[in-house]
Amino acid sequence: MTEETKHIEEKRTSESKLSKEDSILYLENVKKSFGSKTILKDINLAVKKKETISVLGKSGTGKSVILKCIIGLIKPDFGEIYAFNEEMTTMNRSQLEGIRRRFGFLFQGGALYDSMTVRQNLKFPLERQPNQISESEMEEKAENVLREVSLLDEIDKMPSELSGGMQKRIALARTLILNPEIILYDEPTTGLDPATSKEISELIVKMQEKFDVTSIVVTHDMPCAKIVSTRIKILKDGIFYKEGTFDELEKSDDDFVKGFFEFY
Repeated sequence: MTEETKHIEEKRTSESKLSKEDSILYLENVKKSFGSKTILKDINLAVKKKETISVLGKSGTGKSVILKCIIGLIKPDFGEIYAFNEEMTTMNRSQLEGIRRRFGFLFQGGALYDSMTVRQNLKFPLERQPNQISESEMEEKAENVLREVSLLDEIDKMPSELSGGMQKRIALARTLILNPEIILYDEPTTGLDPATSKEISELIVKMQEKFDVTSIVVTHDMPCAKIVSTRIKILKDGIFYKEGTFDELEKSDDDFVKGFFEFY
């Protein structure tokens, strides 16, 4: 058995301890290539409700591809993805849109609409829901989520008037406004100074605890990973190479794993 095959079998055994039925999110043998380049070789992941899983890996190794496969923006070449005990990869467009409403996705850059005020940005996803609510209800929801991220006073500002940290908070508020059960974070602290990164990381934990959200956080920010993570998965060569708590992995003798903690 090669070292790579050994790691794959170890990960499958670890994930199999948590069944599809026990998992809010479950990935089995997920593979994805772009042309001749294989990005995801054999991804297996089981996530319990209320867990926060951080995914670490070198740049360009497929961390964000995993998130996009989960949410259905990219279709895997092989494998199955279950959310809420429903198999997503075989869903038609209507079914996929329905289950996506139970997810939140926080994009790396925040993805706020530059031409809209904070208020308009927050109301935008509500206006596009099939079960339309009243204008007053939308206003109330917008104000409530802004209170959660301590930015109610910024409700009528434009994104360009806000700092990078404020924009991240608004993006998180916009994600929370639809009451998602699972939130996918793509590099939530990128471009922020260490103090603001810590604030965003602590806010992620606060929202997880208050709203019982399950989260997957793709990050290269080790302080963020330490603050938010229930477990950490390390991606290498298209598989989850190692997993554990922050403290467990920090003590690892594996040279590849040690590289992530070297400058922490």
